[in-house]
Amino acid sequence: MTLVLFGLFFLFMLLGVPIAFAIGASTLYALSQSGVPLMVVTQQMFQGINSFALVAVPMFILAGDLMAQGKVSEKLVNFADALVGFMRGGLSIVSVMAGMFFAAISGSGAATTAAVGSSLVPELKRKGYDPASAASLIAASGTIGVVIPPSVPMIIYAVIAQQSVSKLFLNGFIPGVAMGLGLMVIAITQAYKRQYPHGTALSLATIWCTFKDASWGLMTPVIILGGIFSGIFTPSEAAVVAVNYALVVSLFVYRDLTPRAVYQVLIRSAITTSVIMLVIAMSAVLSWTLSSWQVPGAIAQSVLSLSENPYVIMLLIVAVILLTGVFIETASALIILTPVLLPLILQLGIDPVHFGLIIVMGLAIGMITPPVAINLYVASSVTRLPLEQITRAIIPYLLGLIGVLLLVVYVPMLMGWSGH
Repeated sequence: MTLVLFGLFFLFMLLGVPIAFAIGASTLYALSQSGVPLMVVTQQMFQGINSFALVAVPMFILAGDLMAQGKVSEKLVNFADALVGFMRGGLSIVSVMAGMFFAAISGSGAATTAAVGSSLVPELKRKGYDPASAASLIAASGTIGVVIPPSVPMIIYAVIAQQSVSKLFLNGFIPGVAMGLGLMVIAITQAYKRQYPHGTALSLATIWCTFKDASWGLMTPVIILGGIFSGIFTPSEAAVVAVNYALVVSLFVYRDLTPRAVYQVLIRSAITTSVIMLVIAMSAVLSWTLSSWQVPGAIAQSVLSLSENPYVIMLLIVAVILLTGVFIETASALIILTPVLLPLILQLGIDPVHFGLIIVMGLAIGMITPPVAINLYVASSVTRLPLEQITRAIIPYLLGLIGVLLLVVYVPMLMGWSGH
């Protein structure tokens, strides 16, 4: 029945059925054939989304959308330009740094790509940068959006694996920064090879002015993460604080959003949230079904029988995560893989928080690997370049990000990871 379930799931995927319905229909058929009362489906759907931590998901999505819609992203780009724009190929480094700044606000890869891309692409073209390479770098920088906290996928993982959101957030900083540094090294190498121009001259006055302009945006992660780590509020409460802060900044400080624009952002965020929540609800039924059939345990035993070397097993797990990210979008892949891989991880003696970082980073890389490469689609629509051109140019950045992921897997101490 497990083979029938997954066979139907992949068949529905190939037919283009939306992923939530593909999961739901295949699981429903398998349960009905097994003689399980179908009342279980509605019970598990409700149980899957009946979590206080999940309140943070729609709120962080809304906060990120509000910030991306207004001038916050533009101010962050200007500040990053003042800091590192003087270097050769400075705008490439600005792309990555702005992505890291916005990642600490949005919690979403697509939002980070859209915000940075719309602000930087015209300037990159004007300065003579290769358009495809610039677009691919912005898309690659967008992957940092779900690794540097706040992160929507980390919240989803925490709910499924019953781990602390705060611990995941605390440990997400250094891997996210390492991803950014890896992309910067590749970008600088390419800048010297292609003889890109030097950017804005270094000026302390400009740095101070742009910092003051960007400070309202830069305060967002300070308020969110400072509040969480100091124990003033929970991650879910922090998300609501972030929305209120984004509204105040956009409506009354920068005054770049009208009530009508806020209404449109609310609708867009509600649609995004409803898709994610439906996937979580359907996947909860799938997780319950696989657990009741003891599939995760059987998979764990099968993998452990292939090799006793934990390094080899971890390499296999990383390969599975990366391959899944190619075909299935991040939230869905996270919900499908976590219950299957977690028993194996626990048997290997790996901390579930460490594994949370690995799976979120691995699936984030899936955001730039076609066919389901949300960041590439966003970059393509912002730059109006064909997807094929951007896909060819993304390869060096993709390899760099995979290298950073392997460092997080095999050298966690180097990444500053702490299980405490």
